[in-house]
Amino acid sequence: MRTHTGHLGGLLATIVAAFACTAVVATASTALAEPAPAPAAHGRLPLSVDGGAWQSGHVQGMAIDRRKGFMYFSMTNLLVKTDLRGNPVGSVTGFTGHLGDLDFNEKDGRVYGSLEYKEAKSFYIAILDVDRITRMNMDAQSTGVVSTVYLKEVVKDFTADMNGDGVFDGDTGATPDHRYGCSGIDGVAFGPAFGDRRGERAERKLTVAYGVYSNAGRTDNDHQVLLQYDVARWRKYERPLTESAPHTSGPAHVDGKFFVYTGNTNFGVQNLEYDGYSGNWLMAVYKGAKPGFPNYSVFALDGARKPVRGPVRGQQRPERGLLLPLLREGAHDTATGTYGWPAPGQYGQYGLVSLDDGRFYVAKSGTVQDGGVTKQTASAVLNTWTGLTPSPFTPAGPAA
Repeated sequence: MRTHTGHLGGLLATIVAAFACTAVVATASTALAEPAPAPAAHGRLPLSVDGGAWQSGHVQGMAIDRRKGFMYFSMTNLLVKTDLRGNPVGSVTGFTGHLGDLDFNEKDGRVYGSLEYKEAKSFYIAILDVDRITRMNMDAQSTGVVSTVYLKEVVKDFTADMNGDGVFDGDTGATPDHRYGCSGIDGVAFGPAFGDRRGERAERKLTVAYGVYSNAGRTDNDHQVLLQYDVARWRKYERPLTESAPHTSGPAHVDGKFFVYTGNTNFGVQNLEYDGYSGNWLMAVYKGAKPGFPNYSVFALDGARKPVRGPVRGQQRPERGLLLPLLREGAHDTATGTYGWPAPGQYGQYGLVSLDDGRFYVAKSGTVQDGGVTKQTASAVLNTWTGLTPSPFTPAGPAA
């Protein structure tokens, strides 16, 4: 049984004890998992999983299916499926939009990801029927492996005419338009409703994080904006991906809209992840550049505390919303009241997967030259959470 401590920083002692009892942990994992040919089936996970090298954009996010033994990598304009030994199993190509963060829905066995078409003013959750991804270079539009759900709330904020000039300024942060500085979406994760303390018994909802433009000249873009949806009845909205004719089939309303005061960041939450071990949420971002803020790159939400209604700071007109508290760990900036981790280097912005036992796969991004062609590389590297500052992760020891 997983322990829900509601506290990330207190994991280190527990993790050390867990590694000292490797045999016990392996036995428990085996009891919870169904047999599969991959290492995860026996409670063992590799220290790293190679996602390959591709002529694509950089890695945006990852997801894992531990029961069947597959890892999924979003490479901006393609999705790659590997086994846990790093062998490619299949891929989905042909995305002209931006495929971002991913998460695996254990309830329906599919992978959900953020998908943006900013010029078309269209933002979707892409739902991938990953069991059907059995070969390389499967087309996203013609093979039927991808369905999409339109997010009306995101479109409304992205296209908001904040200065009242009647002009949509397009994909740019150098404008007062775009409510809350919304640049679209990126981070996605399944987890309980915010403030639900039932742990494993809580119904899982899909949480979607806004992208937020970097703009130091406005005050209304200092929050991360998170939407929650109950996807149990989303099949009625799902439509095939047709890039030439974007559809608008999606829920009319969100199940919750929440605000987290962090200071402005560069394109918002890149990777969002719920950690079932602590009951908290992690947000990895590209650091902001606003003077007066510490501009951390990793934040944590305190999953034990319920959202409270209060003022959404910095808005052109007074506004109240549901506010989520940051976990009071890591570095603390007394001037702004924010908590987080400076986390130099690659610590979650390119991909973050909680294993719900104090360990995480953290994506590592890179490039290689192949016959004069630059290719993007991705790998999932096993880390443990320490909560230490400046970097709250540390590479894991031998596979356990």
